[in-house]
Amino acid sequence: MREMLKPLIRCLAAGALVAGLAGTPASAAPDLAVKESPMLAEMVAAGTLPPLEQRLPAVPRVIDLAETGGEAGDYGGQWRMLMKDQKDIRMMTIFSYARLVAFNADFELEPDILQSIDVEDDRVFTMHLRPGHKWSDGHPFTSEDFRYWFEDVAGNKKLARGGFPPEMRPHGEDPRLEIVDETTVRFIWEKPNPLFLAALAGPRPLEVAVPAHYLKQFHVKYQDAAKLDEMVAAEGVKDWASLHTRMARSYRPENPDLPTLLPWRNITAPPAERFVFERNPYYHRVDQHGRQLPYIDSVILSMGSTGLIPAKTGTGEADLQARYIRFDDYTFLKAAEKQHDYSVRLWETGKGAQIALFPNLNYEDPVWRDVFRDVRFRRALSLAIDRHEINQAIYYGLARESGNTVLPQSKLFKRQYATAWASFDLAKANALLDEMGLDKRARDGVRLLPDGRRMEIIVASAGESTEESDVIQLIHDTWLAAGIKIYPRASQRDIFRRRVFAGQTMISVWGGYDNALPTPDLSPSDLAPTTQQQLQWPAWGLHAESDGESGEAPALPEAQRLLDLYNEWLAAGSVARRTAIWHEMLQIHADQVFSIGVINGCYQPVVVSNRLHNVPVEGLFTYDPGAYFGIYMPDTFWFEPAGSQPS
Repeated sequence: MREMLKPLIRCLAAGALVAGLAGTPASAAPDLAVKESPMLAEMVAAGTLPPLEQRLPAVPRVIDLAETGGEAGDYGGQWRMLMKDQKDIRMMTIFSYARLVAFNADFELEPDILQSIDVEDDRVFTMHLRPGHKWSDGHPFTSEDFRYWFEDVAGNKKLARGGFPPEMRPHGEDPRLEIVDETTVRFIWEKPNPLFLAALAGPRPLEVAVPAHYLKQFHVKYQDAAKLDEMVAAEGVKDWASLHTRMARSYRPENPDLPTLLPWRNITAPPAERFVFERNPYYHRVDQHGRQLPYIDSVILSMGSTGLIPAKTGTGEADLQARYIRFDDYTFLKAAEKQHDYSVRLWETGKGAQIALFPNLNYEDPVWRDVFRDVRFRRALSLAIDRHEINQAIYYGLARESGNTVLPQSKLFKRQYATAWASFDLAKANALLDEMGLDKRARDGVRLLPDGRRMEIIVASAGESTEESDVIQLIHDTWLAAGIKIYPRASQRDIFRRRVFAGQTMISVWGGYDNALPTPDLSPSDLAPTTQQQLQWPAWGLHAESDGESGEAPALPEAQRLLDLYNEWLAAGSVARRTAIWHEMLQIHADQVFSIGVINGCYQPVVVSNRLHNVPVEGLFTYDPGAYFGIYMPDTFWFEPAGSQPS
């Protein structure tokens, strides 16, 4: 398999590991002769479940906990988490993080569900399944599951109107699939597809195999028409395709009957305020002693108001919680540690900027649009932010003052990317604005546009964080000193995005790059106008996303250059060339300030029960790559004593 870049960061450094183990409760050694959970052993004894040797693959994946600084654990217990609503059950797919290939804690790709994978020139990917591997219902996981997805799902226009996912069509051409035998499949492209492996390992993984034995009953090709009509009517959907889509949804696993390969499977049908995920008896991983994972029997997701989640966590109602907890909750949570038997850890976030501002280069007003497209204006806005004041006032000086770029832990990092136009320099900001011809001001000092209107900007946000509003207020004061008046406006996320897409938003506030720890082998698509979701150029991104059928072609040569570089990266044949492309794209972004980062290197509070073992003391809390807790393998987390948590 093509070698990925070596480790970017070790979140369990030797010193941190010693400190972490010192604070961990003493544990009794588990009985290593016990190879499976007692709840499964009881089912085996009752004859309702096959014995372990018939449930594991012939070659299971072995997780050597000694190599990760962990320890073999006891079976049992419930992991309680607090979530907002039913949509949040997707977090179980993210956190569970079992993939065909997966990133480890060093951000290296390795086979996981697959036994191995052979890659030739980034064009031919031969996947070797683990013989004897089974879905959670005990049915064999074979090449038929790949064939069914390829031909009958992705290849069916009613189920996949757009055809294959973008990650499988990097050059606009569909791949081919060869079924070699029951445990071997081969994906083939005529040109390199460097997106494929990382997409398979993503927090929302590219799905190329589904439980065909279960889903065929909902497919017009395999099911009796009368029976299919009956099921469509019973589910209240419009046709068989809608039925199949509903029953096959795996990222948000609402169908308890859908088999899975993840460590836990949903057993609760929606709607519900409490979802229970039980262990998968056919899970493919074992520890170094041959004991089947996961250690924890079940995961409980309780739904409720996001505003109450920090308070409930602080009273001990969660065993491992980071979602819906912010840095400004840290002091409150820390004060209740001893009383409620948990510890609060601080994990660094992996965003390119905790908060960034995005001038909309596709704004509908032509005068303002020309202003936003002038690089001097974007540079002036960045120079007029006092990042040091924001860091001290809101982040206690713990964050890094930086533009929106890759983090220092990445081998692609250069200091110039972080510091370009990021120092606080009001004199230089004012000089740039004057140079643009924006030197006329109203009596109160607010600058005037070329058509005489006041330079008043509405800064839009999704209103989901007081942290954002606090930062915007501090920016308001320093931008006003540069003659620019801003007005914050919050709206619901859906409305917020619709207004950006429609060109009705001037500047928006959001987080920076989700993946600020890239390797050259990971896609730089975030740096180029490739999707409508990008807040600084939604119309240009839509143009690329729709193959020119919608949106607008980039009007700035620098943006077009970024798109050209991205397409070059897709065809690059070496790590050296991909590295060079990444650096050119990062330099363009730093120089052009297409997004204005404020700070990065912030910390995410992670509340961990003192009974829960193998959770790193120091970690990186990032969506992609990392899947938040996922790269630390929650299937290896365990409670002491087993089963002692309240349900």
